[in-house]
Amino acid sequence: MASTKQPQPVPDVLETELTAHAHLCMPEDSRKRASRRLAIARGHVESIIRMLDDPHVYCVDVLRQIKAVQGALSGAGEVVLRGHLEAHVATAHERGDANEIIEELMEALKYT
Repeated sequence: MASTKQPQPVPDVLETELTAHAHLCMPEDSRKRASRRLAIARGHVESIIRMLDDPHVYCVDVLRQIKAVQGALSGAGEVVLRGHLEAHVATAHERGDANEIIEELMEALKYT
């Protein structure tokens, strides 16, 4: 007899992460500052793409723009990290989730 069991949907990773810490929200100031920096990075990326459409583009000019994008992304990451440290890590002991918050942050920083 064939099984009629329906396959279970795989949860979306982002959705899982969002629901796991629904009580912890990114501070508004950090969110706005990071968004501005990412908008700058987006502008640089769009500029690089336009540059690459030019068959006479100079490699070093492209590399400079790539470094600018990396700087903007790094700055956005620093803003987010500082906001997280100030709003969530510093208060984790009071909430009773210090170990979880530390492990989560260590896992996230493995990719930097």
